[in-house]
Amino acid sequence: MSPHPQSLHLLGTLILVAAAPCIAQTRCEAPRNPVFAKYDKLDITDGWFEVYRLPGGVYALFEPRQAEQVFSYLIVGEKRALLFDSGFGIGHIDVVVKRLTPLPVLVLNSHTHYDHVGGNFAFSEIFGVDSDYTRKSAQGKPNSLMADMVSPRLTCPPLPADVTPENFSIRPFRVTSTVFDGQRIDLGGRQLEVILTPGHTPDALCLLDRAQRQLFTGDTFYPGGLWLFVPETDLDAYQHSIERLASLASSVDVLRPAHNLPEADPRLLAKVAEALPQARAGKVPFTIRNDRRVYGFTVFSIVLANPK
Repeated sequence: MSPHPQSLHLLGTLILVAAAPCIAQTRCEAPRNPVFAKYDKLDITDGWFEVYRLPGGVYALFEPRQAEQVFSYLIVGEKRALLFDSGFGIGHIDVVVKRLTPLPVLVLNSHTHYDHVGGNFAFSEIFGVDSDYTRKSAQGKPNSLMADMVSPRLTCPPLPADVTPENFSIRPFRVTSTVFDGQRIDLGGRQLEVILTPGHTPDALCLLDRAQRQLFTGDTFYPGGLWLFVPETDLDAYQHSIERLASLASSVDVLRPAHNLPEADPRLLAKVAEALPQARAGKVPFTIRNDRRVYGFTVFSIVLANPK
């Protein structure tokens, strides 16, 4: 997801999606979207994360003070739990997870962009896609590339005491097991189905909980500006993936995205699948922001590279 955001309307409610640097103070003071009031906010934190109890044995771990507004999800079974993404690594997600469950925890990343793997290093069991992109991401990212992510430009105070722009980095991690399309991960009393959805990145995937009728979409879909302009993005692959997810919309009641809000309407998947070809063909208007083309639609926008 891009750290250079925009505002949008969701079901008639104005929300801020990670404010641009010039309005960082406004973003930090903005009221929380009413969607959050639907869920119990737990008094469990490390000082950085907010934790919300969702239906069906799921916890949303939210990072509201970083501009990308990242969500990770802890999905609890009878014998073990699965952490779907581990966030930026700014806070101590492992501490929060231990407070939420005594069960052994495996990590599965929706993809391996820096804002979803930052806490991986703190876990011993990590599932991932067998790809060169994943292996490269697992090497981490140095402070020279990550310092701005915790700068006052993109965060709201306070940062954890042990995190500064001078020392923040993405630490390396090791994938201990690979996953494949259609794989079912048994947590004891519940099964989660892996759906490979390359496009946003080569290793993007979603997680389907058929019994609870929830689809965890990572960055393949979230309410906000869909980041489809970086070199690792394959637009043809993304189109196929979003169409595949749209075909599952009738099987789920809610999407659990990785940014901005802890829920979204499954019917939006078909709207993205319809909108992307229009944007790529130049059939809808766009604005230029940060040298990218932003095609605005209701609830989401599509952000593409601006051809030179």
